[in-house]
Parts: sequence; structure tokens; C-alpha cells
Amino acid sequence: MKQSSYSSLAVSLDKKSTFLYTDEQLIGRFQAGDERAYVELVNRYKDRLLNFVFQFLGDMEQAEDVVQDTMLRLYEKKHYYKEIAKFSTWIYTIARNLANTELRKRKRRKTTYLSHMSKDERQYEIPAVQDNVDQSLHNEFIQDRIKSAISKLPEHYKMVIILRDIQELSYDDISNIVGVPLGTIKSRINRARLQLQADLQDLK
Repeated sequence: MKQSSYSSLAVSLDKKSTFLYTDEQLIGRFQAGDERAYVELVNRYKDRLLNFVFQFLGDMEQAEDVVQDTMLRLYEKKHYYKEIAKFSTWIYTIARNLANTELRKRKRRKTTYLSHMSKDERQYEIPAVQDNVDQSLHNEFIQDRIKSAISKLPEHYKMVIILRDIQELSYDDISNIVGVPLGTIKSRINRARLQLQADLQDLK
């Protein structure tokens, strides 16, 4: 399967849009007390962060909560931002940390739930469901398969493939967000793509 098959899930990020102020200028104005700058930053990033977090968590309600918390952190901790880093890197890092926290909570909830189930009950935890997919829903079926394949990636692969092939961030930005060397990022992305290609090889 070609890379474009799963990168087609990317939302439009208005990459070529011309803004009156850069992100860094806006956060500077917000730090100086301009509330309108905060509103503009929220409008620029809420949709792309929602897409990023949703792809990572697979739950829209939880993704919305994480993005809301991210924007609250932006408001409350605006003075933590220093212009030595790109604003986009800073805000994505906040969202990533909050998403990881939600994943850890989810795992703890699942462990607690399973610990209270009998052996017989555990066998029926996830019933098999067979969807009837007709030709008119073929594209939706393919997208669901791709999302499912991404969701099954190890977390350190899933994070970088979403940031690169769906959010379309640069390798340098991803390295800064995830906090690992550039070479490691490139290696993880390549391995994630190979695993996706193997999992989706029946999609032509």
C-alpha cells in the first residue's frame, strides 16, 4: 500500500494561508494582555489538535476534553512559553502530554475492570462484530481500516506517524514535540509505515 493511502486522512491545515500575525507574535501579544490574540490562537489550532488527539485516542469525546484542557493550559500558563521554540511545537507538546495522561488513565480503568470480572466474563469482554459493508461505503471502509491499523501501532510509532503523515509536521518539529533525536524519529516513522503497509497490503 502506498503512503498516500493513509496520509489522505489528513485534514486541511491551511498551510499556505497568510496571517497578519505569526503564532509567535500572537502568543507575545497574549502574554502582554491581548485576549483577542488568545482567541485567534485557539481558532488556528483547535481543529488540527482535535484531529491529532482523536487519531491518537480514537474517542472523540475524550479528544474534545483533551483539546479543551490544552487550550485551558495555554490560557493559564501563557507565560511559560519562551520564543526559543516554535509555538506549534509547544502547543502540540501540551496536547501530547495530556493525551498520554488520558491513555494511562484508560489502562488503569481497564485493569481495574478486568480485576473484578470472573474468568468466564472476560471471555466475552469484546464480542466479534461483522459489519455489512456495501460498495457505496467502500471508501469509508478503507478509511476505517486505515484508522484501525494506525490505532494498533505501538504508542511510540502511532504518535510519530500521526504527527508526520496526518498532521504533516516536519521531522524537526516532531523531534521537539516527542523529545527524542531526529534519527530516532525518522526510524520510528519508517518502521510505522512498514507495519502499516504490511497490515493494509490487501488494500490496493
